Amino acid sequence: MEKKDKKQVTPPDTSSIPFNENTKDIQLEHFREEGAGQFMTSDQGVRLNDVDNSLTAGDRGPTLMEDFLFRERMTHLDHESIPERVVHARGSGAHGYFQPYESMAEFTKAKFLQDPNVRTPVFVRFSTVVGSRGSADTVRDVRGFATKFYTEDGNFDLVGNNMAPFFIQDGIKFPDLVHAIKPMPDNEIPQASAAHDTFWDFASLMPETAHMLMWVLSDRALPRSFRMMEGFGVHTFKWINKAGKAFFVKYHWRPLLGVHSLVFDEALKLAGKDPDWLRRDLWEAIEMGNYPEYELCVQLVDEKDEHKFDFDLLDATKIIPEELVPLRKVGKMVLNRNPDNFFAETEQVAFHPGHVVAGIDVTNDPLLQARLFSYLDTQINRFNSSNFNEVPINRPVCPVHNFNGAGFMKQTINKGKVNYFPNSINNGHPKMASEEENGYIHHQEKVDGHKIRKRSKSFEDHFSQAKLFWNSMSKVEQKHIVEALHFELGKVERKEIRQRMVNDILNNISHELATLVAKGIGVSAPDGAIMGSVKDLTESTKDKVVNAVTPGTTIQDSPALSQERNKKPNGIKTRQVAILIDEGYDYDQVMALKDVLKQQGAQTKIVSMFLGMLKSADGREMEVDKSHITTASVMYDAIYIPGGEKSVKAMKEQGDVKHFINEAFKHAKPIAAAAEAIELLEMSEMKGVDFSKDESVKESMGVVTLSKGDWSSLATEFVAAIAQHRFWEREAGKAEVAA
Repeated sequence: MEKKDKKQVTPPDTSSIPFNENTKDIQLEHFREEGAGQFMTSDQGVRLNDVDNSLTAGDRGPTLMEDFLFRERMTHLDHESIPERVVHARGSGAHGYFQPYESMAEFTKAKFLQDPNVRTPVFVRFSTVVGSRGSADTVRDVRGFATKFYTEDGNFDLVGNNMAPFFIQDGIKFPDLVHAIKPMPDNEIPQASAAHDTFWDFASLMPETAHMLMWVLSDRALPRSFRMMEGFGVHTFKWINKAGKAFFVKYHWRPLLGVHSLVFDEALKLAGKDPDWLRRDLWEAIEMGNYPEYELCVQLVDEKDEHKFDFDLLDATKIIPEELVPLRKVGKMVLNRNPDNFFAETEQVAFHPGHVVAGIDVTNDPLLQARLFSYLDTQINRFNSSNFNEVPINRPVCPVHNFNGAGFMKQTINKGKVNYFPNSINNGHPKMASEEENGYIHHQEKVDGHKIRKRSKSFEDHFSQAKLFWNSMSKVEQKHIVEALHFELGKVERKEIRQRMVNDILNNISHELATLVAKGIGVSAPDGAIMGSVKDLTESTKDKVVNAVTPGTTIQDSPALSQERNKKPNGIKTRQVAILIDEGYDYDQVMALKDVLKQQGAQTKIVSMFLGMLKSADGREMEVDKSHITTASVMYDAIYIPGGEKSVKAMKEQGDVKHFINEAFKHAKPIAAAAEAIELLEMSEMKGVDFSKDESVKESMGVVTLSKGDWSSLATEFVAAIAQHRFWEREAGKAEVAA
């Protein structure tokens, strides 16, 4: 009998397979096809003899309608795209696993959070919110951070962003928000940008946007990498333990590489140099084995303490300051595999905040309530079917048994004569599960009130947390927010909108902020601060504090909100370092630095005028990785220039090298130079830098130099500089970075 070329389509028996990060692959193996060594077939499995020529009437005649193969192939192509997401259209995804550090049984009965020995498979999709699928990665925008946990008890979707609050409080305003922030309806301009009249008109008339605006205008809107980006669940959810006790919960993802951002000028240039910068970075890191890692942390509040804060826990425009409720580490997520097919996985993955498992429940957050409807409705529109859950990337790893009907994309073949409940023909199966059998039970709470269209008074404070965010920023971060507003509002044509933003929104946050912004956008500065419009942050929080470090703490600022003030020593793993050379470079100086950086997990690229092999001063050769025309300083975290008289002399005449150095310095990046290469730095625009000409290593504003001596010592000092990430004292005015 002829050996079958195609794999068997019978799903494998997974009953005896231990649940771990590979479970999803095992479960979906019957969906995967490898083309290697196989014959090409039609969609029905018929082997094809010719896919190069259409069936025509004669060799120059018209194509015949009876060419069913042509019609099948073209129809499939015509329908390969599904409508892109209204928001979060541009995305990038990865597979991985989640593993808890300890049992969370005290707080939730969710099974995947109980056993530290169990790894739950996950799929994560990162995204930008505003732009279309064809927009650039590095635009100023909120980033989506959505995680699908394929648990033993069904799928749990943690649908979040890289910013903790949101723009609006009630989902009924979501259509207005999206319409305002999308391109103008008359000319479809600008793409992937909020810098236009309609958005800022909306924002200036909606004070509840104030807190989120501070986050979007901050450096968090320009992540250096998805691997160096925080994630937040945004909403307040509930955890319920086996005893029925409930806790409010806020979700946080913390990247183990630390939180780092681009500067705006870098982001703009990367959009032109490499519009796929973030998705390429994620893909290449995983391919190289530098797996992104994140810790899942939570803030837990006992249900009885719900009203002990001076803000409403159900208000999505608010955060819980970490000084009030510290983060608790739950477990670690590792992303260790790229998708096999972008469309089948990253594009077709469907998230929904209502995909929860026993032990996790939703709250009465009015924005979350709206999303529970909106996400399901959106997926049905995208897939033109309610069967999107049967697409492989969305399919749970546990058995699915229900009486849902037919419809487009139906993939499950349901056997038997019964498709209703209750029934006796099938002995009442599939039956409902009791709570003891891990059936999903909504947490009981009393709901009482009249049918009204009105916000709770606890939702009326729109500025205190926006002020908290501004107060928490370092001086340089505040400077970046002001510059972002100069750009965003500077693009607004209607002066009355600019003036309203300054007077009615920014002045309620900070008079200093409003004055600085007004100066840059051509409107009048407010006469003075608005008194009484912002809650007094000096008021004691005693009796309102839950798990506070010190009872009675006054929350005037929160260092945890600042990337600069909250920096931790994360090393230089996966950092990209450019090494600039030309013919005649010092080979030993290059290798001394490369070896140290490699040991620390950093990656180096040799950059020169042309690709190919390049000879050193002593005749040894090294291959060039990137030419001047194919790369730029914005693609690296730091640069190094070794000595070599001939090499340095050549680079002194190369404008690209000078620009490379000056641009890196402007962007506050670490720079190192050895021996003769110091002369290149002296020719550059490095104001205030003290260059070394002795035999000891010198560091000045992140510029590390050594004229002669032990080159490994230069590398050691350079590593420390790279770990600091930026040296903001170089910026105009030498903005002081708060401790």
